[in-house]
Amino acid sequence: MRWRCIARRPSRGWANKDLIEKYYFFDEEKSIGGGVYIWPSRAEAAKWHGEEYKQKVLSIYGAPPRIQILDAIIHVDLHRGLLEEL
Repeated sequence: MRWRCIARRPSRGWANKDLIEKYYFFDEEKSIGGGVYIWPSRAEAAKWHGEEYKQKVLSIYGAPPRIQILDAIIHVDLHRGLLEEL
């Protein structure tokens, strides 16, 4: 599967102290994928998803990234029974 190469490939995100979490997603049937990044603030998101990042994605995948920055308003952790307003 294509996603397995992600686990073997070093990522700048793994050493990024600003990045809290990243989730990869991929639809093999439609051959589309992406990631959801969890940043502590919009400033860090903007810093790491600037022009250099956009050019890197374009060179790797042949298409520019579609970036949408959203504010998290509620965090739900079902395993710990946690519901918190952010």
